[in-house]
Formats: sequence, C-alpha cells, structure tokens
Amino acid sequence: MFTAAIKTTALTGLLCALATAPASAAPGVPAGWESAALGLPAAHALSQGKGITVAVLDTGANADHPALAGRVTTGPDYVGDGASQDSDSFGRHGTAMASSVLKVAPQAQVLSIRVIDEADHKNEQAKKGTSPISKGIDYAVKHGADVISLSLGDDNNMISQHNSAESQSIGHAVSQGIPVLASSGNSADNGNTGAYPAGYPSVIAVAATDKKGARGAFSTVRSYNAVAAPGVDVTMAKKAGGSMVGDGTSPACAFASGVVALMLADHPKLTPAQVRSVLTTTAHHPTGGHNALVGYGTLDAPAAVRAAASAPADRTVPVKYTGKEHLGTPDGTARSKHAPMEQDIWLGGLGAAGAGLLLVIGAILLGRRRRPAGAAR
Repeated sequence: MFTAAIKTTALTGLLCALATAPASAAPGVPAGWESAALGLPAAHALSQGKGITVAVLDTGANADHPALAGRVTTGPDYVGDGASQDSDSFGRHGTAMASSVLKVAPQAQVLSIRVIDEADHKNEQAKKGTSPISKGIDYAVKHGADVISLSLGDDNNMISQHNSAESQSIGHAVSQGIPVLASSGNSADNGNTGAYPAGYPSVIAVAATDKKGARGAFSTVRSYNAVAAPGVDVTMAKKAGGSMVGDGTSPACAFASGVVALMLADHPKLTPAQVRSVLTTTAHHPTGGHNALVGYGTLDAPAAVRAAASAPADRTVPVKYTGKEHLGTPDGTARSKHAPMEQDIWLGGLGAAGAGLLLVIGAILLGRRRRPAGAAR
C-alpha cells in the first residue's frame, strides 16, 4: 500500500491509501461491494447523471483509461510544477477519484482540474501566495461545473489552516447553485482541529464507512460530517490501466458527488441547500439520527434520486444587511464590546475568596500559638 502526501496552500495530506491490485480483465472498474451498499442498480434505473458535469479537483487524471475514456475533459494545471502525465506526481489519485464519480454516475462528465501534487513537492503556485484550489474552483464555476468534488484535505492530524481565498471561492460556487463536497479526512479521532475544505460551513463533508456500515477506522470524527459513503476496500481505476483497491474518505467523497450528479440530472435547479437536505434525510441514519462519526449516515442513492423530485423549499436566500455599523446581538451590543459581568456572580465569587483568605490567616495564627516546645523563637 502507499499513502501519497500532498502539500498545498494550507492543506496537507492526500486522503486515500491505495493498494495496488491486479488489473481487471474487463474495461472499466468492477462494481465492488460499494455498488450494492449505495443501491446503485436501483438508482441507475432512475438516473445515470446524463448532462451533469462533476469537477474533480485533484492530481489530474488519465483521460485515456477505459473507465474514463470519452467522459473526462482536462482543465488547467494549477500546481505549476510542469509535471507530465507520465510523472509519478500526476494522476494516480485523480484517476481513481474520477472513476469513482463515474461508477456512480456513468453518463455524467468529469472536468479534471489539477490543484494538488501526488508527491511531496513544493507547490510553485503556493510559493507565489496563491491558492491552486481556489483557482480550480473558480475555473470550475466559469466552465459549467454542476458539482465540485474535493477529495483532499488534512490526512496527518496536522493543523489544516483556513484559507480565505478558498473560502471565498467555495462561497461563490455555492451562491451560483453549485454543491461542493469534500472528504472529511483520514485522521480518525485524533486531536480536535478542524480540517479544510471539509470544515467550511457551505461544504458537504463526507465520512467513510466499511462493509458493515460503520465508520472506517481512519475516517475523521467531526461534528460537521454531513453524510458518509463507502471508503474501505473499494475498487477504483488505476492510472496505468485496470483497477486497484483502496481505503479513504477520498473515494467516499467521489461516490457522494456521483450521487449528487444522479439527483441533478432530472432536477438541475436543486440548490446546494436542497441537495444537502435530500442527502441527509434519505441516508441510513445512525442511532440518534446524527453523530460525529458518520453524520446522518451512509447515502442511499435511489432514495436520494426519488426525493430530489420533492425537495423542501430553500429559504437560505441572501438578504441585504440593513443594520448598524457593527453586527450585534438582538440587544444592540456591538461585536467589539463585551457584555457586563453578572454582578451577583461577581459578588458571590468575591465573598468566597474573602472567606477563604480569612481561613488561611486564621490557620497561620493558630499555628504560631501552638509552636512545639524547644522551637526557635
């Protein structure tokens, strides 16, 4: 097995450990257990994603692979390292993710945009202070993407910093009606630092599940996890041809993006908020309905496609702010001003502190009166 470490502008780690398997005999990629887990046979009877473009922002893709041929358009390379398609730093992960999207939505189109590097190389664009991911998102918005899939983020429990350019680009994409999905991460339950882009509020964060429907042992535990999809021992395209088996929240995100493509094929006007609502309400909910392990549970593709026809109204429209200069609480308190301390609590604390001080002083005086015989005076 190998784990590809990726360094990008504020993002560290590529979210998928891929095990090389013998090349498949037939063109394309075998169905794998994930097909039944997502309910793809039933979903494909309803939709196959025709007319929908999924932007896969990743390491690039081998568009000539039998599983991708004729269904992948290659966009710009924003990494800036000059890597060719034959380079080890190009296309292994991205090819696998593109094939995962197309496994779920076989009649969709993939727009492959290279924004991260397979190898542990310095990103030339990042050195210039720009964000390849932000640029990739902006390009996807301008070139007809209907869904944006981000199988990237924090893989090593390191602090994945918030990037304002990426946040703005994601916000713009969502404001244009384009759902954005991202891998939750492969940091298991270590630490308590949020990972981006999964942690941005407008992103649908996808966790990974195993064959039993439980969280994959590596899948990052976060309260913002929205849904989950298969991510353990799943089958994906191998860059050089054939297929391979691997783990990660990366393929889980790609599968979820494919499900969104199935929904949008017949209902292209669904907003990102409606997409999130349908995915979360139709998923196989865990006990309690939601948890930080798998969000609202593993996706149910046919249920999501059916529910897309009657999605709840989206009331999350932007409104013009007409308040005062400083945003504040309903009582008018400015953001830059602290609320007054509760006097009763303050006085109570002061009284307790005073009583404690008196006890200490009393103990000292008592100790002096009971000095042992023969002690120095």
